[in-house]
Amino acid sequence: MFTRRNVLEGAIASGAFASPLAAAMRFDRRAPGFDITLPGGGVVPVFVDAAEPASVRRVAADLAADIGRVLGTPARIVNDRRLLPARFILVGTLGNSPLVDQLVMAGKLDVADIRGKWESFTVQTIAQPMPGVTEALVVVGSDRRGAIYGAYDLSRSMGVSPWYWWADVPVVRRSQLRLAHGHYVQGPPAVKYRGIFLNDEAPCLSGWTTEKFGGMNAQFYAKLFELMLRLRANYLWPAMWNNAFAIDDPANPALADDYGIVMGTSHHEPMMRAHKEWTDNQQHYGNGEWNYATNRAAIRQFFDEGIKRNAGNEVVVTVGMRGDGDVALESTGSLQSDVKLLEEVIGDQRRIIADGMHMPADKVPQVWVLFTEVYKYYDAGLKLPDDVTIMFADDNVGNLRRLPLPSERGRSGGFGIYFHMDMHGGPFAYQWINSNPLPKIWEQMNLANQYGANEIWIANVGDLKPLELPIEFFLAMAWNPADVGKDKIARWTCDWAERQFGTEHADEIAFLAARYAKYNALPKPEKITPGTYSLEHYGEAERVCEAWAGLVRRADAVDAALRPDQRDAFYQLVLYPIRACANLTQMYVAAARNARFAEQARASTRIEADEVRRRFRTDHDLRDTYNHVMAGGKWNHMMDQTHIGYFDWYPPIADIMPPVADLDLDNASGFGVAVDGDSRSWPGYYLPPALPTLDSISRRPTWLEVFPRGNGAAPFTVTADQPWVTIREGKAFSASPRDRRFWIDIDWAKAPEGKSSGTVTIAGEAVVKAQLTAIRATAQQEREARGAFGGLAGEFSVPVTAFTRSVAVDGVRWEAIPDYGRVDAAMSIFPVDAPSFADPARAPRLDYAIYLAAAGEYRVELVTSPTLEVIPGRKLSIAVGLNDKAPVVQTVFTPQDAAAQDFLGAKQAVNTANNARTMHFNVMADRAGRHTLKVCMIDPTVVIQSIIVSNEEPKKTYFGPPAADHLAAPTGA
Repeated sequence: MFTRRNVLEGAIASGAFASPLAAAMRFDRRAPGFDITLPGGGVVPVFVDAAEPASVRRVAADLAADIGRVLGTPARIVNDRRLLPARFILVGTLGNSPLVDQLVMAGKLDVADIRGKWESFTVQTIAQPMPGVTEALVVVGSDRRGAIYGAYDLSRSMGVSPWYWWADVPVVRRSQLRLAHGHYVQGPPAVKYRGIFLNDEAPCLSGWTTEKFGGMNAQFYAKLFELMLRLRANYLWPAMWNNAFAIDDPANPALADDYGIVMGTSHHEPMMRAHKEWTDNQQHYGNGEWNYATNRAAIRQFFDEGIKRNAGNEVVVTVGMRGDGDVALESTGSLQSDVKLLEEVIGDQRRIIADGMHMPADKVPQVWVLFTEVYKYYDAGLKLPDDVTIMFADDNVGNLRRLPLPSERGRSGGFGIYFHMDMHGGPFAYQWINSNPLPKIWEQMNLANQYGANEIWIANVGDLKPLELPIEFFLAMAWNPADVGKDKIARWTCDWAERQFGTEHADEIAFLAARYAKYNALPKPEKITPGTYSLEHYGEAERVCEAWAGLVRRADAVDAALRPDQRDAFYQLVLYPIRACANLTQMYVAAARNARFAEQARASTRIEADEVRRRFRTDHDLRDTYNHVMAGGKWNHMMDQTHIGYFDWYPPIADIMPPVADLDLDNASGFGVAVDGDSRSWPGYYLPPALPTLDSISRRPTWLEVFPRGNGAAPFTVTADQPWVTIREGKAFSASPRDRRFWIDIDWAKAPEGKSSGTVTIAGEAVVKAQLTAIRATAQQEREARGAFGGLAGEFSVPVTAFTRSVAVDGVRWEAIPDYGRVDAAMSIFPVDAPSFADPARAPRLDYAIYLAAAGEYRVELVTSPTLEVIPGRKLSIAVGLNDKAPVVQTVFTPQDAAAQDFLGAKQAVNTANNARTMHFNVMADRAGRHTLKVCMIDPTVVIQSIIVSNEEPKKTYFGPPAADHLAAPTGA
């Protein structure tokens, strides 16, 4: 949180980090303030006391360098008070800087808002702070990281992005810097320990660090630590795939402490030791078995060495024990005996910690991470010391598995969350590109915060790049969740874009960055196959491809408008992901067309095969630009991750182009016809083609495509036998210009009322007759359907935000989460920790107006998020009803289905791949006409993305039918 005193009007920034400094920084002298520039072109010096910790002295030097990045002249560092000029910047901490303490004692410096608080800081301008000094700009931390964050906040307000090195974001040069007079306060953070986990780092990060630094040594970690602190992170699990932080470079642990970074180790590496340290040296430890039951003394020695090595460092010690590597603990025979052994392990570890750290164990921060199988030990009643933080993990795909119960929240160690933005493991690997939409991160981490899991947040970020945006969002949310609420995410993203690229294109860049991540989660790129999107129904594959193509066009336009020095940053942060992911999607769709066209005997089959090959080469060209051309090859290897052709959960050894088919066209001739909604072609199939039924309420057109089946010309005509049928030519969804599409629609003013039939004839060397049915509503039907969703034929979709009424109960209500999942906005229950409602008839609900063509049974599908049973016993129930009939309740985690829906279950694997779960309800309509569909809350934490209604077997599509007012939406929701 922050407060403000005596700040000029408009000084509070709306930007990321909610920094009150950002809008208080002036780049001219038109308003009063503290001048960082001096008359004649110099800059004020930065004073830091020699008694300050190394981390504070270092950040003062970074601030001085940042002033140089902006003004062209770095600030001079002063350590001797006798050399202080009339104006200077002071960086210090309470209790470490005699000058800071003197200013406090003299009443010149107000630290009441930060004293005794964790990682808090104040920035103040002080007139006449001491004899001989006219004015000082003072950055004071409650502790060393408070001072660090304050100094970097000042840098950020001057225009130095945290990503100036890590994403080549240029710093805009200025001739003047002036901070409005005032008293600015920040902190403490909402989450005490906020960090990242470098993981799955081969081949990208490991290849890059080897080339650039010679390995994951102190040179590399110095760059990483600076970035983390600029992002207000304080906690790191270091790289551990064939890496060992303290062994790869013995200077690493001391460097971390010099920077002020709290070190830890991953969920399966207890007691500050890397797993590689065991595998490389296990022959020196007893019988070499990583088994506490059979090699206890040797493993205790291994633990003891890790703690003693870190005795002087600030750490959070991971306790507990898993198996040898990232696997389950070897069982002792039963769950209860395993629990007993783990309690002994943790008890021994506590004694080792106390001895090695020379203080009581409860004074040393510790965490026990409930990853994968470890949950079962906690659920079985494992007794854990109260001061140890319990860290719940997600399902490896960003869905939390557990949250603290009210009865658990009084623990002094609290609770934390281990969150994934990258994964090499079940249910599937995703390591290539950012596929983490910010609204989804917000929704899950807001649950964590509201339910009290806010002692530690750590995110698995893989290679770090290219996850720049979600990393910064995750850490900003950990600092102050209120600054990035669900209705502020778009504004936060715009501010992020402005900080990297300036104001002119910020809105467009923010849209592009948010939208590509959204599309990438529809499914993740690694889960796309040629069969993902339907070629037959609702133009699904076509709309997805056009959505990506639209992003490419917009991104290319921004790229062309940017300054040359901004293009490397834009390529890595926005342009490469959009171009590469658009190309990947279009390649898979081209492979689907190739297979379908082969079945239809289209001559364009071969052209689609060429399109697949071209896009496969383009993928590698884009990768090579990222690795070798962008920023002069600075980021070589960062795009080495394979990502095409998954045949199991893990990445392929090399990218595998989708298989393609070819046809023998030597003796082929004539034309063929394909129709909307059908994979078959004519002439060929024994039954005549039938176009989808058209109705005057839905008013959707349909189409047919005519294509050559040989190398020669195949002339034809397309005609209709009814005057109310209209035909116009459009572009076929094909790589070949010889394929032609004809849109079929109805002139409803001419069509007779009720159901009518017509025929569309394609005539040439052969004759194909396609049957068409049209239903024109009566005047009464039109009146009843006005403003409602539905029609006279087929399934339909209802946008979840298009409710006619929202009913709140006792302050519990449905609210929209903008830009969530597949849709423009999803609906969820707020407050998120509301109690469950046993009776759906008396629960918060949403009413929707729908029009049903006939009486009978209808299938209602709620497309929800793949939320898990985060509160034990809360089974994720929701109810759907029609009009005043009793709502039908469906539950996700029933006794019969719980295992399949839970972590690594068969249904959960599908849900996470789709980033959605579909819940099915059956309702009975007693008549045709207008109805009220009711969605009633039972449990909180459910997020509804879309509603699909049908009285027939739903068509096999990824998204289902598009809503009537979302015809152009690429997702169809």
